[in-house]
Amino acid sequence: MPELVSLEKLKSLIGQDNGVSEWLLIDQDRINRFADATQDHQWIHVDIEKAKKGPFGGPIAHGFLTLSLIPVFSESANYLPEGLKMAVNYGLNKVRFLNPVPVGSRVRSKMSISALEEKGPGRILMTTTHTIEIDGQEKPSCIAEALAMLFF
Repeated sequence: MPELVSLEKLKSLIGQDNGVSEWLLIDQDRINRFADATQDHQWIHVDIEKAKKGPFGGPIAHGFLTLSLIPVFSESANYLPEGLKMAVNYGLNKVRFLNPVPVGSRVRSKMSISALEEKGPGRILMTTTHTIEIDGQEKPSCIAEALAMLFF
């Protein structure tokens, strides 16, 4: 559960750690369900035998599957502003997929608040940088700047 802090305190945390999520298993069932939901059945994700002969030595998660986990990762944030009534997804800035996630891997996100921008009465746009790591690998899977509109 995040600690509720004043907006001034939250501003002082820009560029600093805002939490690390729990590890989340990326198994073949999750990949298959994502493929069904998005109708993206590319063989590197869902054809296990063919993927074993491919460039990654086995199936890998969709990049967008990894990206779609940001909401669950965000639940592990250390800090949120007090008085927050709701937050809505406002989109993404820069997103890079740096390293494929092999089936059976665990991923987590290290989060930092990158920016807070007042957008009008009772609204603040918060940018959070997510560095999505793969257990046992030095190079992250994804780095993404997620935007949330905060309403007070």
